Amino acid sequence: MRTLLTQPYLHLYLHEGPVPVLELQWLSYVASHDFRAAATQALAFTRTHHVKAWVGDDRLLGAVRPRDLEWAEQTILHPLAQAGLARFALLESQDALNRRIISGMYTRIEAELPFTIRHFDDLLAARAWAGGALDTLA
Repeated sequence: MRTLLTQPYLHLYLHEGPVPVLELQWLSYVASHDFRAAATQALAFTRTHHVKAWVGDDRLLGAVRPRDLEWAEQTILHPLAQAGLARFALLESQDALNRRIISGMYTRIEAELPFTIRHFDDLLAARAWAGGALDTLA
């Protein structure tokens, strides 16, 4: 695991291997401008490193504004599909309202995306699934 970016609110890690995985470990609340900048950087890393899976560790992520989620849907999630992402492992926020809002977005758009989104409670299980052989999406 290689650290690509460290911010007070986020660590981005690259898990290199047959299936490159980008892990976004959110550490706290992040202001709208910083959220968008970090997500844009993660998308750029995805393209640069030919990442095929993401692990989104949202457990400590603070509240995310609905307008930022709408932005992320159009500016990040759809381009991830175009970049060849196959899997997205999600560890949901510990904040109940945040978890409900973000999960609602994923549920609403999941059918539009060509990659598989799976929810996890365990980071190691999320990493294992994300980095597993792409011919077995089970």
